[in-house]
Amino acid sequence: MNLNISETKFAFGGEQRKYTHYSEALQCDMTFSIYLPSNKEKKEIPLIWWLSGLTCTDDNFSQKSGFQRLADQHQVAVMIPDTSPRGENVADDAAYDLGQGAGFYIDATEKPWSEHYKMYTYITDELAGIASSLVPNFSGKESIMGHSMGGHGALVIGLKNAERFKAISAFSPILNPIQVPWGIKAFSTYLGEDRAAWKSWDASELIKKTDAAPIMISQGTQDGFYPEQLDESTFLKNAEENNQRVDYIKNEGYDHSYFFISTFLDDHFAFHVKHLK
Repeated sequence: MNLNISETKFAFGGEQRKYTHYSEALQCDMTFSIYLPSNKEKKEIPLIWWLSGLTCTDDNFSQKSGFQRLADQHQVAVMIPDTSPRGENVADDAAYDLGQGAGFYIDATEKPWSEHYKMYTYITDELAGIASSLVPNFSGKESIMGHSMGGHGALVIGLKNAERFKAISAFSPILNPIQVPWGIKAFSTYLGEDRAAWKSWDASELIKKTDAAPIMISQGTQDGFYPEQLDESTFLKNAEENNQRVDYIKNEGYDHSYFFISTFLDDHFAFHVKHLK
């Protein structure tokens, strides 16, 4: 494995590291970040995955949320992938919601996207092995969370791998992509026009038949993308019909930004730690 550390920053006693490597799944060079807590007592350390939203990289959560304080407080590692494949030879689009920076955490089947856009496989397979090798005294326990497009990714990956992830949470997630503009545009491009194939990448469809881990969702009422892109009604209806408990919390006055995320991140970390320890 050609894994290179490109940056290390100390934060709240732990290390915020940035790595580069060649991804076999994506067929391009990739970057990811990971936070390793201080672990002065040499205890077993669980792992939380964070998936970011449209236009983001691994830097957004690392630099804007202040999560490192919570990660060291709770002694958990945090893995932060990029949001898409990158590079001159990787297919792209001029729009912010398609192409590089907008991988949607699925495995594309349509050309030219299928050559590189295998973000689901990259995260669940390739990066999983890398992450477990980087976390000292890894406990083997994992959970997953994300924001917006990354909230969609966290839910889909968590629901598809229910035996692996102990908890799932999301800020402002795309809950029903097959019914909203962002998802319809991305899925028709990456997956083709057969809408039946889209359902396996939609949390509202997956929740119908999955015995999932506990789920927590936070949504700001002043989010400019709510409710058009982020409507929760179908997801919550299907979850209730499948007896799947979802803590869906509306936060008055909050928007789609990292001001919202940083405000309620303590609650999300406490939720994850409860199910990881």
